[in-house]
Amino acid sequence: MKLEIYGSGCTKCKLLAEHAEEAAQNLGVDYTIEKVTDMNAIIDAGVLRTPALAVDGTIVAEGAVPSAEKIKGFLS
Repeated sequence: MKLEIYGSGCTKCKLLAEHAEEAAQNLGVDYTIEKVTDMNAIIDAGVLRTPALAVDGTIVAEGAVPSAEKIKGFLS
């Protein structure tokens, strides 16, 4: 499973990455995390508000930092 964190690398982006990693570990899924900070790549992905989370190329959260519990639902 590929998890992508879109954002500038700010505190919220880092928190989103931590929550995503925690959720994936709790579910026991095999995953990789990629942090996308290039503004052109963020725009190309269709992200309008950061931070954003994509799971296997699909944006599932944008402009917010969902909890690890909520992210578990995106990964299931």
